[in-house]
Amino acid sequence: MKIKDSFIQYESDGESMLIPTSDASFSGLVKGNPTLGVIMKLLSEDTTEDEVVDKMLEKYDAPREVIAADVHKAITELRKIGAIDD
Repeated sequence: MKIKDSFIQYESDGESMLIPTSDASFSGLVKGNPTLGVIMKLLSEDTTEDEVVDKMLEKYDAPREVIAADVHKAITELRKIGAIDD
């Protein structure tokens, strides 16, 4: 899975954004914290949810189950707006 090409990732002042292009079915702006930005960057290339969790564990000092829950929630929300290409 990865972020669809119809979405552009952008970072500004510590805030991560996902902006749909005219080809996306979603219209709006997704704004998130730096952690969401890391998740979205990892989803720039084809990967799995487990691989994202593993890479997040390398970056953050938190229990695996906490990171896994956060990653799952982010991916679920991105799927809801049609931003994930499985």
